[in-house]
Amino acid sequence: MGMSISFDNSYARLPEGFFARQAPVPVATPGIVALNRDLAAELGIDPDALTAEVLAGNEVPEGAEPLAQLYAGHQFGNFVPQLGDGRAILLGEVIDTKGNRRDIQLKGSGRTPFSRGGDGRAWLGPVMREYVVSEAMHALGIPTTRALAAVTTGEDVIRERVLPGAVLTRVAASHLRVGTFQVFASRGQTDALRDLTAHAIARHYPDAQGPLDLLSAVVERQAELIAAWMSVGFIHGVMNTDNMAISGETIDYGPCAFMDAYHPNTVFSSIDQMGRYAFQNQPNMAVWNLAQLASALLPLIDEDDDKAIELAEDRLHAFPDLFGAAWARRFRAKIGLTTEEPGDGALIQGLLSRMAASQADFTNTFRALATGDASSHLTDAGAWDSWAPDWRARLERQGSDGGAVMRAANPAVIPRNHRIEEAIQAGVAGDFAPFHKLNDVLARPFDDGPETTDFAKPPRPEERVMRTFCGT
Repeated sequence: MGMSISFDNSYARLPEGFFARQAPVPVATPGIVALNRDLAAELGIDPDALTAEVLAGNEVPEGAEPLAQLYAGHQFGNFVPQLGDGRAILLGEVIDTKGNRRDIQLKGSGRTPFSRGGDGRAWLGPVMREYVVSEAMHALGIPTTRALAAVTTGEDVIRERVLPGAVLTRVAASHLRVGTFQVFASRGQTDALRDLTAHAIARHYPDAQGPLDLLSAVVERQAELIAAWMSVGFIHGVMNTDNMAISGETIDYGPCAFMDAYHPNTVFSSIDQMGRYAFQNQPNMAVWNLAQLASALLPLIDEDDDKAIELAEDRLHAFPDLFGAAWARRFRAKIGLTTEEPGDGALIQGLLSRMAASQADFTNTFRALATGDASSHLTDAGAWDSWAPDWRARLERQGSDGGAVMRAANPAVIPRNHRIEEAIQAGVAGDFAPFHKLNDVLARPFDDGPETTDFAKPPRPEERVMRTFCGT
C-alpha cells in the first residue's frame, strides 16, 4: 500500500472518551459497484489503492486509525442520550489537493460498541441511493458529503426480507454533528465540550473566537444550506440533531427525496407520521436544531446561565434574516432576476402558490421559464395569464430577459425517486447499468441534451414513489 493514502487523523488525537477504537468487520466477497475516481484524485488518493478489500473494510490501509464516533441526538424531537456510529467506521482523515481536511468513513461496516442491537450492516438500496443523491447534490453546487465508492459484500442482510449487503465510502468535511456537542453537554463533561469546540473551530471556522462565534458560523452555514435545499425541492426527511453537520454539509441521506409535483407540505419519510420534516418545515427545524447546539454550548459561553442564554439567543436570532436573504437570492435567480425590488418576494410566492394549486412539477416548471413553455405546467385556468405579465414587466425593468441566470439556477434533471428505485431494483438483480447511467446524467444537471430529456420526465402515475425509507 505504501503512501497511496496519506492519513492525518486529528479526531483520533482527541481524548479517548470521544470514540471507540474499532476495526471494520470483514465481509465475505467484496466487489466494487462504483469508484468515484474524480473524487479520489481530489483527495490526493491513487484510485488503484482503493481496492474492493480496502473499501469493504477487509483490509485497513496503513496510517488509518479506525474508530466509531460518539454522539447523542434528538430523534423526531425526543432526546436519545447516546447514539454514536452504530454501523460506520471513520478510517481517518486526509488533506485533499486544495488543502482541506476530509474524513473517510465506511458506512455499513459492521457492529460497533454503539450499535444498540442492529447488525451494523447496510443493504444495497440505501447505499445506491446515498451515492446517487449525494453526488447529484454536489453537481448542483450544494454543500454535501460525497460518495467515494460503493461495494457489495457478498453477504445477505435481513431487513423485511433477505437483501444484498453493501458498504458506502463516505467523504465529509467532518462528521461533527449537533449531537456530538449534545452528548458531552448532557453528561456535564465541560472539558470534553471545550476540546470539541476547539477542534470544531480549528477545523471549520478558524476565524471564530470561541463558542458564540462558532454558533454564529454554524447558523450562517445552515441558513445558506436550507435555502439551497428549498431552491431545488429537496426534502431531507430526517433532520434529527445527529443528522445536522457543524460543517454546513448535507449529511445522512436516509429517506431523502426531491419533489416531483410541488406542494409545500410534501413529506416522503415513512417514519415521519406528523410531517415534522415536511418540505416547508425545514427552515423551522434547522432553527430548532441550532437551538439545541446553542443550549449545549451554554456552559462555555458564560458562567451565568441567564447571561449565556441571552448571548446565545442573540446569535440564533440571526437565522430568519440570513435564511430569508439566501432564499430570496436563489429564487430571484430562478425567475431570472438580477436586481432587487421590494415586490420580488410576492412575485415569487405568486408563482409558487399557482404551482401548488396545479400540482406543477417543481423542477420542470422553473426550467421551462427559460427554455420552454412554462404556462403548460400551470393547469388552473388563468393561473399563468394572471402571473406572467407582472413577471415580464419586472424583467423589462431590469433590462435583460434573465435567460442565462435561469438556466444556471434551474436544473434540467434531479435524482427523481422513480429513477432511483428503478436503478436499485436493477442493482439488486445484478444489473448496475441504470445506476451508472443515472449518475452520468446527474453529473451535468444543467445540460440540455437528448439524454437529459428522458431523465427530466416526471413519473407516470404508476411510477410515483410516495414513501421513502430509512436505510437502517
